Amino acid sequence: MRISDCGLRICRAGFNYLSPVHLYLHVPFCVRRCSYCDFSIAVRKRIPVREYIDAVLKEAGSLEKVDFETIYLGGGTPSLLPSDAIARLLHELTSRIRNPQSEIRNRSNPQSAIRNVEITLEANPEDVTPDHAKAWRASGINRVSLGAQSFDDAVLKWMHRSHDAARIGAAVHALRGAGIENISLDLIFALPDELQRDWERDLDMALALRPEHLSLYGLTVEPRTPLDRWISRGATHAPDEERYAEEYLFAHRRLMADGFFFYEVSNAARDGFRSQHNSAYWSGKPYRGLGPAAHSFDGTTRRWNLRAWEAYRRAIAEGRSPIESEEALTDEQSELERIYLGLRTAEGVAVAALRRPSPPPYLAAQGWVVEHNGRLRCTPEGWLRLDSIVNEISHDRAAH
Repeated sequence: MRISDCGLRICRAGFNYLSPVHLYLHVPFCVRRCSYCDFSIAVRKRIPVREYIDAVLKEAGSLEKVDFETIYLGGGTPSLLPSDAIARLLHELTSRIRNPQSEIRNRSNPQSAIRNVEITLEANPEDVTPDHAKAWRASGINRVSLGAQSFDDAVLKWMHRSHDAARIGAAVHALRGAGIENISLDLIFALPDELQRDWERDLDMALALRPEHLSLYGLTVEPRTPLDRWISRGATHAPDEERYAEEYLFAHRRLMADGFFFYEVSNAARDGFRSQHNSAYWSGKPYRGLGPAAHSFDGTTRRWNLRAWEAYRRAIAEGRSPIESEEALTDEQSELERIYLGLRTAEGVAVAALRRPSPPPYLAAQGWVVEHNGRLRCTPEGWLRLDSIVNEISHDRAAH
């Protein structure tokens, strides 16, 4: 059974219409492309701020008044947007929130900024300054996901990151000083052997900053990325599955010893600090995406916008829909995704919903799943084999 990737991506699939909805804003701009990245981005020396804000707000004009439970600014690099542009974007969007207790009512007072809405900004460490952090907090940002990736300067250079290790600590300090009390750090593991990356040291340095949340992503080789080209010409080697498993399981032990709980295959949090937005994806709640390449789901149908920034901008400017395509889920697809997304999380899935007495016995015998109180859950060792486990369960269901 092959060890599967825990994912550099966030799964944006779901089912079962529930209110409130969750809003994702895709900010595609980056100053450079990281060596491993195949995300939908637009590398620009000059960020077209006004054009982007105007386009997204025009697309948002189609939104009905709803209760947004979370707002997530992802990318790309949302922290490249000027602080006043972020403030304008959030201020305009909250006029479409039906529940007055959820509105951003006073942009100048962080204490009255947000009542019930988790608002996350993805940020690169080099973009975080005390002034930016204060402005973000004043605009309603109450959670920041910081793209640390490593605390080894040589590794960061190999990744094509723009920051060094010292900037990570400085960024966390600036965010704390601005009153942002929910900080997440991203780290990438299972790097090529020749980098001699010390994973234990990176985890220790991350934990020393006392973040509330950590996201750990195994390196994957995506087609047409710089990493893919390096491997094809022999300049580096593909990630090693054994190293992947060792570092993933070590991270579980290290983080749990420090008070973290892995509530999802790639995400660990201190008590009370799970990502509400990403948890909505994994629990099948509806979400709405704005911006190029953004995905939406209404409970039965997935839709996704044009990927390229220029194509998206032109569609909006010409009054055309930016939606590139859509897919109505079949009952079989919905069932498969329910199982897959459920097993990604610590809550797992109800055994009764599998429509058979129990999963294949060897999964538990190998220590990959546990069954307790009527629910089936993956162990850390099982999460390493998530795709295969889901295939086994789904195949077994089909056979019965």
